Amino acid sequence: MFKVLLKKEFMEQRRTSRLLIVALVFFIVGLISPLLAKYTPVLLRSIPNVPFDLAKLIPEPTLKDAVDQYVKNTNQFGILLVILFTMNIVAQEIERGTAGMLFIKPVRRSAMVLAKWLVGMGVMLVGLLVGALACLAYTAILFEPLPVAGFIKLNLLMAITLGVYLTVSLCASALARTQAMAAAGAFGGLVLLLILGALPRLSDYMPGQLINWGVSLMSGGTNAGVTPPVTWGALVVAVGLMVGMLAIACLRIEREEI
Repeated sequence: MFKVLLKKEFMEQRRTSRLLIVALVFFIVGLISPLLAKYTPVLLRSIPNVPFDLAKLIPEPTLKDAVDQYVKNTNQFGILLVILFTMNIVAQEIERGTAGMLFIKPVRRSAMVLAKWLVGMGVMLVGLLVGALACLAYTAILFEPLPVAGFIKLNLLMAITLGVYLTVSLCASALARTQAMAAAGAFGGLVLLLILGALPRLSDYMPGQLINWGVSLMSGGTNAGVTPPVTWGALVVAVGLMVGMLAIACLRIEREEI
């Protein structure tokens, strides 16, 4: 029965074009990031009436600029996508009554939540893979080939970071009784994580630190003698948040009167 739920969720992702939209957005982000890094300094220098001395201060774009642009864009657009496409997936079915029809059949309620989470993570990973390949290819054209091993690690750490926001959004959807409440809870969770990630000392253990770890791995792959810092604490917290939020969502659905 769990396979049937997975198939149902995947078909829903296809019919609502969510899979296509996610893949397209990540592809554009991966393609445009090295382009922005390459030509933004050129555009700044070409602005009329810019003093010559000031134009000379604008540095030449490097491979690091392309990676930084990719990380920033992927993180921003990725978080927005996973929240928008996850915040109502449980609350919508409860509000419309389709969940009640599903639970008449011999299926555990928590199985529905797990199926939605797995398919959501799968869609996000597909999009991230498409974006990463686009960035990898276009960066090699505009700059030089990226270190593949470091780039893979960077994207895996970004996937875990996005997975945290996806799981928090899913949990908010399971806890809420209406779609409006689910949206408020999802964006509230985003704000809370951002605030905690900005606090001294505590920020070292927040999921956002994983992206800094990934960038440092890229730097270690492009600069000899550089040893990237390891932030296992942030990884443990990120995985713990996903497991905890998923467990809360499952328990809530199991006890909800539908």
